[in-house]
Amino acid sequence: MSVSQNGPISGLPADPNAPQPARPSVLSLAIKEKAALYAAYMPFLKNGGMFVPTNKPYKIGDEIYLILSLMDDPNKYPIAGKVAWITPAGANNNKAQGIGVHFPADETGQRARLRIEEILGAALRSSRATHTL
Repeated sequence: MSVSQNGPISGLPADPNAPQPARPSVLSLAIKEKAALYAAYMPFLKNGGMFVPTNKPYKIGDEIYLILSLMDDPNKYPIAGKVAWITPAGANNNKAQGIGVHFPADETGQRARLRIEEILGAALRSSRATHTL
């Protein structure tokens, strides 16, 4: 028998109980108004990000495939991001339970961030509370 660098010993079936790579969760978020976009946007993350209300359990670093719709924009923004923030149930100040999805450094992440910042404009400098900070 030979051992392959990429897998199990050849000729043996794969172990069905072996841990499989986790598939990214798919979440959809439709933002209907500017105030909701301001509350959900996370400009303090390196590539930007969005807070997504959810009661599903996630861990920091989990891969998320987010389909983002922004108000009247006919485009949908598909984003393969990672969990960078978790607000648990019962958080202080009645913050909504959910996760912060960090945008990737690729073109899809940049496109979403630029569009969000274009919509928000001067509101980005507001001191109003958000879902995260």
